[in-house]
Amino acid sequence: MNNETSNDTSAFEAEVRDTVEQGDNVQEKVRQLTLRVISARSLDIESVRQTADAVLRGARAGVQKELQHSSAQTHIARDHLNQAVTGLDIALAQFAEAAKLTVEEAAGRAKKYSSEDLKRARADLASLETMFVETLQSSASAAKNAAGEILHDLAAHTRTHGSAVGMQLKDTLSVFARHIGAAGRTQVGVGLHLAKNTADLARQIAAGVLTGLADHVRPDHVRPEHVQPGQPKDKDE
Repeated sequence: MNNETSNDTSAFEAEVRDTVEQGDNVQEKVRQLTLRVISARSLDIESVRQTADAVLRGARAGVQKELQHSSAQTHIARDHLNQAVTGLDIALAQFAEAAKLTVEEAAGRAKKYSSEDLKRARADLASLETMFVETLQSSASAAKNAAGEILHDLAAHTRTHGSAVGMQLKDTLSVFARHIGAAGRTQVGVGLHLAKNTADLARQIAAGVLTGLADHVRPDHVRPEHVQPGQPKDKDE
């Protein structure tokens, strides 16, 4: 990571920390911050992992004040961390949704992407949920206090009940598979003119992330079984 990227990541992490410390609409603000950073960087899985890791580091730092006070305030830290993780999850789901819509829109305008580029993008997208859970677990392991325990509970809950990004990926990956097949059938003899279109794929996805293409992905749609880790579930679950 170069110095400029490192500085950007540190500033982003501080923004997340301040958001969590203030405790006002944490989920929505973390979602917006995450989408802003994702859209400004390369869209490979390692870059997205670094963004997710910065969100969780900032969130952990943001709950330290509550954790240093009485145990009665631990529930506040738990709520703020849960909101931050959910905001990150929804941002990743919206990224996956924007990728799907970008490919569908291009097909609707008879714009072609190469099957190789689509396959690369699909491979990164396919690992998005695993990356999310692994980053959540590694962040839990890195925190040697109650924040780590809370994040561990959230990681366990996500593995059991699924995630927003996981639900969205089922649809996104099937769309990519369909367009990869279509690209493979139509590319014979097309030649080099595909190069410009394929170079636009990541840029178009990034634009879609920020322009509200996927704003309908909401937590009540994608995490219906969400409960606060550590709290009792409904009897019928």
